[in-house]
Amino acid sequence: MRSFLRTEAGSSGVLAAAIVLALLWANLFPGMYDDLWRTHLSIGLGDNVLSLDLREWINSGLMTLFFLVVGLEARREFDLGDLRDRTRFILPMLAGIAGMVAPVLIYLAFNAGGPGSHGWGVAMSTDTALALGLLALVGRGVPDRVRVFLLTVFVVDDLLALVVIAVVYSEDIQLMPLVLAIIAFAVVLTLSLFHVRKTWLYAVLGVLMWAALLKSGVDPVVAGLAIGLTAPAYSPGREELEQATGLFRLFREQPTPELARSATVGLTTTISPNERLQYLYHPWTSYLIVPLFGLANAGVTIDMAFLGRAFTSPITLGILLGYVVGKPVAVTSVSWLLERLSAGRIRAGVGWAAVLGSGTIAGIGFTVSLLIATIAFDGPQLAEAKVGLLSAVVIASALTWVVFRAAKLLSPPKKAFALLGNAEQLQDLSDPVDPERDHIRGPKNASVTLVEYGDFECPYCGRAEPIVRDIMQDDDLRFVWRHLPLSDVHPRAQIAAEVSEAAAAQGAFWEMHDLLLANQDKLQPADLIRYAEQLGLDADKLHDDVKRHVAAARVAQDVESADTSGVSGTPTFFVNGQRHYGAYDVESLKAAIKVARARAKITEHHG
Repeated sequence: MRSFLRTEAGSSGVLAAAIVLALLWANLFPGMYDDLWRTHLSIGLGDNVLSLDLREWINSGLMTLFFLVVGLEARREFDLGDLRDRTRFILPMLAGIAGMVAPVLIYLAFNAGGPGSHGWGVAMSTDTALALGLLALVGRGVPDRVRVFLLTVFVVDDLLALVVIAVVYSEDIQLMPLVLAIIAFAVVLTLSLFHVRKTWLYAVLGVLMWAALLKSGVDPVVAGLAIGLTAPAYSPGREELEQATGLFRLFREQPTPELARSATVGLTTTISPNERLQYLYHPWTSYLIVPLFGLANAGVTIDMAFLGRAFTSPITLGILLGYVVGKPVAVTSVSWLLERLSAGRIRAGVGWAAVLGSGTIAGIGFTVSLLIATIAFDGPQLAEAKVGLLSAVVIASALTWVVFRAAKLLSPPKKAFALLGNAEQLQDLSDPVDPERDHIRGPKNASVTLVEYGDFECPYCGRAEPIVRDIMQDDDLRFVWRHLPLSDVHPRAQIAAEVSEAAAAQGAFWEMHDLLLANQDKLQPADLIRYAEQLGLDADKLHDDVKRHVAAARVAQDVESADTSGVSGTPTFFVNGQRHYGAYDVESLKAAIKVARARAKITEHHG
């Protein structure tokens, strides 16, 4: 999630630059700007010719990939995020719906019965990429949980916006192409359910579905969203990873083209289709397609006379007030009402300041809104809609900065509560820490527990060890080591784990733990006996325990808990029962520990 958000934050700068460039281009060379994007590009096969201008190729073609990524994000949240607990989808779903309905009602209050009434869809959708990127700028220091809450609201927003485009802003619907598109999607869904891995097959069906929707009159970007929702997200299983390792070993023994392909396919299929598609398309959509869309559509010729007309126009005012007033009022009021009506059973996973800040930053509508504007309007009305959207970006960003700045001025406990709230967090760690059996370093009553699943032969665990030592200077943190020997790639890992347990039987687990990680390339039997002697242990007893595999069951228990917790690689960290994704450098782990401690104090205070 952090990696995804960093991509959004970085791409927002590219999008902002594209918007500024479009405005400069349209005002300095208006004729050149319009002429370029109206240039037609045709693709023909025999008598069949598909001809669209460059702006349409971007809006209906390339933007399909953007909505593919939106669908992938939604599916990932359902499979791996907080929304895997389906009850947690109720609040963001209703907040997302209200956050679309309220701006539309405000827009219609200005435009009902007027020439701009058909453009009500322009005032409803939040720009996920731009909003998350600007949140990273104006809400520095805001916990990731706030962004996750915001993303779940945006997922609903994007899904409904696509439905509106398909139903309301599609004209002259042709039945047969639409039926063909539905059949193509049904085949895609069936292939996904049966775990068919033929990428080219999905690509062909996707292009067929897109072309059929274009021919039917329904905006073809719907194809991207639909296909994205069919791609499941999951963590690689340990058995699948071991099978992939076996395939690579076969190639290592006999490097033939056939075995190379087999190993490549085996490695690739361990990663979920959702993650593979995100890895492939997300950078392109964030850094090229969406900025190109902004460049092609944001240009509007501006002068003082036009601005005077625009800011008195019902279209501009409806869009502007719909976003900067309707969005925050809807998101915050729905969140507050649901918590009250459910007696706290349904609540946001963040605090009041985060909910309010999510509402204000949701007032940034650009990509989908501009797409709808280009369908609903043309001429002066389109220009007025663009002014309303661009103005909303500026004002919504400023309001969000004010909200989070006010939260930072609170005392530390009140600030933590305002940003994080007191909702119960989902636990990713299947087996809670047991002081009677787990190996614990640090105070046993610490408010934060850091669990590491590790392998004594894993070089990444060796690199993580000094980082853990640095973090352990914290006197309110306890550290737990659990075994996950990856025997398929680290042949000495299992015996090293059993040696550490044999040392634990003599009261020297942590001393042996430190020696093993410091000497990962020296784990032969003679080395292990030497370490026992170096620590003053009974080397004969340790040797006998390891020979009889006395601790094998104890190690297997840790491996089983890793499997049920979805852990397949090392090192994997959990902070107060929640899995830590992304980097495990000092700064990242300390930030996660800081948030976990704040949550623990909130729970203690409100428990």
